[in-house]
Amino acid sequence: MKPLDEVDITKKNERNVNVSRRLLITIDGPAGVGKSTVSQGLAKRLGYVYLDTGALYRALAWKIQQQQADPQDSIRLATLLSKTEIVLLPHGEQVSIQIDGQMIEPRVLRTPEISQLASSIAAIPQVRAWLLPIQRRFAEARGVVAEGRDMGTRVFPQADLKFFLDADLSVRAERRHMELSQRGQSQSLDMVREQMAARDIRDRTRAIDPLCPAKEAILVDTSHESAPQVLEQMMKVIADRL
Repeated sequence: MKPLDEVDITKKNERNVNVSRRLLITIDGPAGVGKSTVSQGLAKRLGYVYLDTGALYRALAWKIQQQQADPQDSIRLATLLSKTEIVLLPHGEQVSIQIDGQMIEPRVLRTPEISQLASSIAAIPQVRAWLLPIQRRFAEARGVVAEGRDMGTRVFPQADLKFFLDADLSVRAERRHMELSQRGQSQSLDMVREQMAARDIRDRTRAIDPLCPAKEAILVDTSHESAPQVLEQMMKVIADRL
């Protein structure tokens, strides 16, 4: 794993991007580092499809919430999964999620309650195993920017290019607090920071597929960089692979 500023960026990066070669690019990292903004921007610049794998866990969390099921009840969870169908529908660079024939609006999946439940079920091995083939089938055709927490380590170990974004907890909490406020979701900054720290611990210490950079991933610290700045740096690296 090498920091972005240690990657060799030479004049050949300035050439036009060769869009004829389609890559599978993974972007991993904890909450609040700007993964979604950068991933969507990257997909748009490259003309690729953006895959938000976290939304898959949120969609499943939404169904669990609707069914009032206990995700720790392995038998009940297995039954629920066996009766669940998730379909990914690409349109342009975006992907809509349909669960059991019902389209779920992104705002519904972005509530703090769903996010916390999604984080909890992400630590359950049978949930991760169930979602794995759905993600892999979707990305069989290259030209995908996949965002998540174990994209480069577990889901797509064969990815052409892997990035890992990180930032200071205080910076990430402030970003998430602002994001929630803009959506009209009222939470104190202290509560957001506490929830984010707890999620970091769950994600980084879970026994199955913990959050960590792939050894060949390029590390990007977004603490003091804007999304456009990060995007431009990443595009220079990508130009070497196209």
